[in-house]
Amino acid sequence: MWEFVPSVAIVMPIRRLPESLVNKIAAGEVIERPASVVKELLENAVDAGAQRIDVSVLSGGLELIRVADDGCGIPAEELPLAVAPHATSKLQAAEDLFCVRTLGFRGEALASIAEVSRMTIRSRTADSAAGAQLEVVGGTVGQVVPCAAAVGTVVEVRELFFNTPVRRRFLRAPQTELSHVCEAFIRIALATSGVHFSLRHNDRPLLEVEAEADLRQRIARLFGPELADSLIAVQSSDGPVSISGYVAPPAHSRSHNRMQYFFLNGRYIRDRALQHALGEAYRGLLMSGRYPIAFLVFSMPPELVDVNVHPTKLEVRFQDGGRLYSQLLSALRSKFLTSDLAPRMPGQSLAAPGEANGSESQPEGAEQLRFRQQFVQWAKAQVSSWPTADTGDSNAAARAVFNVGRGPRPAGPLVVQRIDRPAPAPSAGPHPAVAPPSHGEQTARSTPDDKVPHGQSSVGLEEAAFNPLLSGGWPTGAIGKDDQAECAPQTGQPASARVGAAPEYASAGSRPPALQIHNKYLVTETEEGVLVIDQHALHERILYEHLRRRVHSGAIEIQNLLVPEPVDLGPAEAAAALEHRALLGQLGICVEPFGGNTVLITGFPAMLANLDPVELLRNLIAELTESGRPPDRLAVLDRLLHTIACRAAVKAGDRLSDEEIRTLLEQRHLVGDHHHCPHGRPTAVILTREELDRQFGR
Repeated sequence: MWEFVPSVAIVMPIRRLPESLVNKIAAGEVIERPASVVKELLENAVDAGAQRIDVSVLSGGLELIRVADDGCGIPAEELPLAVAPHATSKLQAAEDLFCVRTLGFRGEALASIAEVSRMTIRSRTADSAAGAQLEVVGGTVGQVVPCAAAVGTVVEVRELFFNTPVRRRFLRAPQTELSHVCEAFIRIALATSGVHFSLRHNDRPLLEVEAEADLRQRIARLFGPELADSLIAVQSSDGPVSISGYVAPPAHSRSHNRMQYFFLNGRYIRDRALQHALGEAYRGLLMSGRYPIAFLVFSMPPELVDVNVHPTKLEVRFQDGGRLYSQLLSALRSKFLTSDLAPRMPGQSLAAPGEANGSESQPEGAEQLRFRQQFVQWAKAQVSSWPTADTGDSNAAARAVFNVGRGPRPAGPLVVQRIDRPAPAPSAGPHPAVAPPSHGEQTARSTPDDKVPHGQSSVGLEEAAFNPLLSGGWPTGAIGKDDQAECAPQTGQPASARVGAAPEYASAGSRPPALQIHNKYLVTETEEGVLVIDQHALHERILYEHLRRRVHSGAIEIQNLLVPEPVDLGPAEAAAALEHRALLGQLGICVEPFGGNTVLITGFPAMLANLDPVELLRNLIAELTESGRPPDRLAVLDRLLHTIACRAAVKAGDRLSDEEIRTLLEQRHLVGDHHHCPHGRPTAVILTREELDRQFGR
């Protein structure tokens, strides 16, 4: 077995390293593999003002790398200086480091490459009658000789690392190295507009991007039209800083983050903060272990960013990184709220409303507001006729609870932490005074930030009106006895108490709103084709949105228990429950110590009154203790809301009545992101008519 034995320390005099060794050390920092050479040569060609750049490699770049451009060229007398270390034409003074406007500026690239390869440079300027050629072998510079050459520069690098065999042994197979070369090529080709790029391997064309192609067209050429057609455009400006580009819908995610491209002033960069902001924007849209796809371009004055923090110039330091983080997060979330993120079959585009095919349409925000106003007016008139409970509470019907867990248990008075409820509109009778919006008008999507008519609250009556599924369903007084009997599920409980009965305008004689198959999926017709909905995922999203609004507005309604329920926990669980009492209280779960490892549940959310409080508390405590480190309050709160929504939602295998299905579908358009459950799974998939026709050979 090999064992490392430290050498005996020997005192040696301090001496200056040979220049060749210094250059090899520097080359080791800049040149890691053939892809590093391609990157540096491409950046030099772009900085030279080239309009066409052609790259050719042999054996993945191990034998030959050739980069030819039609840029400004290098004068013959400056060729020896071009391969000298720390020699550049891109910096004139130290102050230029704080206002870098070029991709390269260190003056290390050609010197580092020449030190570990056999390199030939041929170049010609526009005012020269002939070109000049220079060869460098392992750092040894030859003589400049005249040659025939077009205007521009051609750099050939052969036998990379021929004089550093240790580094060459660490290179991978040619195909692996070629994949890295392609990635370096793609990064430059995406970031640079107005330049024609081509890449050949072993004399076979691999990639090509035309000079006139915009970013989306470049993405299509490099990654395929299917991905490019599905991308969602992003645009944001904050003073001198602008963000543009494209992000992919959640259906086009990856198991890695290598498809996240960030470009700053034409330079590809890696930044953990920006990656984190991108991930936060997709929170709840992607399943665990999946990463979004993004092509984002950041533009800002050079003095607001320091690019001189890494030898390969991949990492940068922003003057105000927090502001840029917030701008990116806000831009993406705002875009998602106005985009159709419903998954589709392969080949179907996903564009934001009004963007498809460049057509103009009514802004979706206005459509949402119009539908929301109509629905609120109808709901207010409907609620005004609801029967009053024995307690005298005019809103008791709106606080009916789900019967998705155990049967009813003794409960104390209902305690409302905060409720902001405007007075109901007068009604002439049991029928709504305002006609409800038709089914055709229910295609608009609502967002948590939608505006409401002036003077109305976003909490309270409006919340109950928008979420009958969540506030106990439509009141039984609005449905006939025959309908109630028909709605009763197999558990013997009325549908209006479990999921919610249909509003009065959905008559029993109308056709079913959707077909339930396997007691799991709902299939319904849309103008676009066929919509297949996961009933559990959709109901979970509706519950989550309602809970989140109530929690953040402080309007959780708590049912005090007449007989508190004791819960025996382990030592760690009991400590976590008491330590996070305030956090649990925000969710409407009141916990008190009872001695030892036992705690008492004294209050429970009214809307979840028929769930098992003991089981739910144990699940929440597991969420609190699983990380093993102090939790982030907002992140933990969000996870707890996910858990509650998942436990309370209807399950796969639950048979739903027509009224329950109708109400579930109506609520789909009244929450924020109804396309995904809180865990990131899609709630629905669209099969377009075109796809169906293609499958049936029409």
